[in-house]
Amino acid sequence: MIYTDIERRKDSAKQFALLIDPSKHNETSLHEAARAAASFHVDYILIGGSLVSGSVDHDIEIIRSAAKIPIIIFPGSLLQISNKADAILLLSLISGRNPEYLIGNHVIAAPVLKNSNLEVIPTGYMLIENGATSSVEYISNTKPIPAGKTDIVIATALAGEMLGLKLIYLEGGSGSNQPINENLISKVKSNILVPLIVGGGIHSTRDLYNVYHAGADIAVVGNALENDLNNLKALAEVRNSFNKA
Repeated sequence: MIYTDIERRKDSAKQFALLIDPSKHNETSLHEAARAAASFHVDYILIGGSLVSGSVDHDIEIIRSAAKIPIIIFPGSLLQISNKADAILLLSLISGRNPEYLIGNHVIAAPVLKNSNLEVIPTGYMLIENGATSSVEYISNTKPIPAGKTDIVIATALAGEMLGLKLIYLEGGSGSNQPINENLISKVKSNILVPLIVGGGIHSTRDLYNVYHAGADIAVVGNALENDLNNLKALAEVRNSFNKA
């Protein structure tokens, strides 16, 4: 079980996830991305995107042919549910108040997920204001939590954990020029028991180091690698450096 592995490695080993948005790839680049992920021992491949409007079955098949890495759906819509993946992050956008992203879409998806082979991982998804309007913010019609409102961020993460969500995911937005503030990550990490994922704005090895050092159990990188997969090696080495310590 993927969640069991994530939880087991929490606090003892940093984990790295490559986010692949199929709308930004063709078959060749998708295959290349998966091969690179396999070469540098990426822990998980997340697949999904805000503007993916069709089935991701074929995209997952391409990834699977090139990499024996757990594939987790990071759904931007109900259309992105695929039985060809290993698991799905069942995202509840707990930073916002749009009922469709808190429970509405989940009700529609539940019968499909029940009859699938997917491991369903309930995830508290939190948008944090980070200097740019993200696609998720625009599509979901929700506002991110202001980065300076540490008490609200912590309380929201705690509420998600108390509701039984198994992961907390802090999202800074793919359009951000910098990752979420280290102090904020550290404060959330010190207040929750479930694994913490951080994504958005991670562009360099220094960014990744800071996110890990602040307490993220899993770091997610997508945009920074879409144009240059050569950066993946250096980023993977940052993760490795923590795990050798």
